Amino acid sequence: MKTGIRFIRSQAALTCIILLRTAGSAPADGMPLAGYQLADFAGSANCAFCHSRLKDEAGNDVSIDTHWRSTMMANAAKDPLWQAKVSAETARNPALKELIEAKCASCHTPAAHTQALTLGHTSALTGSGFLNPANAYHSTGMDGISCTLCHQIRADNLGSHDSFSGGYQIDTATASPGRIIYGPYPDSFINQMRNNLGYTPALGPHTTSSALCGACHNLYTPYVDAHGTVLGEFPEQMIYSEWEYSIHSSGPELKSCQDCHMPDAEGGVVLANRGAGLRQPARSPFNRHHFAGGNVFMLDMLADNLDALAVTASSAQLAGTRRRTLDQLQLAAARLSITALRVYDSSVEADLLVENLAGHKQPSGFPSRRTWLHVTLSDARGTVFFESGKPLADGRIEGNDADTRSTTCEPHYDAVTHSGQVQIYESIMNDSDGNMTYTLLRGAAYRKDNRLLPQGFNPADAPAAIAVRGAAASDSDFIGGSDTIAYRIKTAGMQGPYTIKAELLHQSAAWSFVQDLAASPTDAVSLFTKLYAAADKTPVLLASDTAVTDTAHAPIRPPNPTD
Repeated sequence: MKTGIRFIRSQAALTCIILLRTAGSAPADGMPLAGYQLADFAGSANCAFCHSRLKDEAGNDVSIDTHWRSTMMANAAKDPLWQAKVSAETARNPALKELIEAKCASCHTPAAHTQALTLGHTSALTGSGFLNPANAYHSTGMDGISCTLCHQIRADNLGSHDSFSGGYQIDTATASPGRIIYGPYPDSFINQMRNNLGYTPALGPHTTSSALCGACHNLYTPYVDAHGTVLGEFPEQMIYSEWEYSIHSSGPELKSCQDCHMPDAEGGVVLANRGAGLRQPARSPFNRHHFAGGNVFMLDMLADNLDALAVTASSAQLAGTRRRTLDQLQLAAARLSITALRVYDSSVEADLLVENLAGHKQPSGFPSRRTWLHVTLSDARGTVFFESGKPLADGRIEGNDADTRSTTCEPHYDAVTHSGQVQIYESIMNDSDGNMTYTLLRGAAYRKDNRLLPQGFNPADAPAAIAVRGAAASDSDFIGGSDTIAYRIKTAGMQGPYTIKAELLHQSAAWSFVQDLAASPTDAVSLFTKLYAAADKTPVLLASDTAVTDTAHAPIRPPNPTD
């Protein structure tokens, strides 16, 4: 029977931890990785002892800790926006603090959450919970989504509703060293893992399955009425289900989450840097632990506040993850084309085709994210006389209703006719009374969800949890893989040729979402709003296109640079 935290399991483990603390487990700038040994989990530093300094056949550094430690997975518990949102939600619904924190902890501090519950302790985040340095599980919690958490998840219920919202299963009954830790390869060298960390490695094909990711990236949250009574569940993010309804979930176009977010190394990789591991053959394919998503903004905030946020990655490592994230966004997320340009005596009309290249909605995930079109039209002298969707330095979008009034949002458009209209792809929540809300626990339904659909997604038969909501549901050219939108712009008094420029921009922390958060000034909210005020809020450019008309009113279509 387990009665407490076991920090040291054997003399070998003690030696391992001592070596980690003296062998440069901390980058040049940034904190050391967490080294701990609990009854069921070991720290990322313990794993890095053997799984760092790895090279693929092309000579690239593919060390697991080098890539992972600068990702949002590693920093899931240190993310100041997440911490602020947890504290704001509990401040707004104090009677549900335990429920809120357990739900959030299951995926942001999963090893601490699982270990605490296994040993009969409380799973909590704020106050004296995991985020408090005095908490016995603090190091474990701040290790984020760590090695021995993901690799101990069993295949049993993955892909089912029971596995979603942090419903993964981990065997906490089997004693060390018989505890199974899963990987994608058979015939592992067992003794080294058993002796040093107390785990027995075994083949687990599910470690390369999208269903593994779905355990946290399909998330239902409880929602309440104005009196705090729980009424049901709300699909806060459904990335796995969105992928299931795309062409990438089966057949010739099959691509798993890992295919995009953990790309293969160039050739085989010897998995360990010492001992018996060096006698193993190079394994292939080897998934690099890049975990590049879409949150450049938060990566920049972490890099700007390494010490304040106790980040374990160096500036160089964060820059590497930032570069990979930008590549993901700018090369594999979306494409924008001006497909038609018509000039009349007093107007110009342009058709824009926005294509989603991702395997899920764009943007996807947490409902603070938005992608939008910034479009300008200029005359023969280069003077801009029309502009829609201009990004402002403080993070607002000029013309966006939600950035001027908290009770409404910009609708979905099939055609834009004046600069006060902006095509924004986003999810906006309604509460149980039908009012717009940014409070997750009041989110009862989506007022608007016109996020770009993945290829193969049929809006007509999509389940309710991932359905299109708002005016986009009746837009005939808002389909799986793309949206077409017309811009009809008056040109009276102007002289051509005209130049139309279109940009597809992305934010992971919408200004309106942040302003609502600031209405609950907890310590965590105050810290985040301070960091947000100092941050560069320039949106990420996903794609762009330009077209010019000649004086004979004929369109000139240069090659799209993203084709």
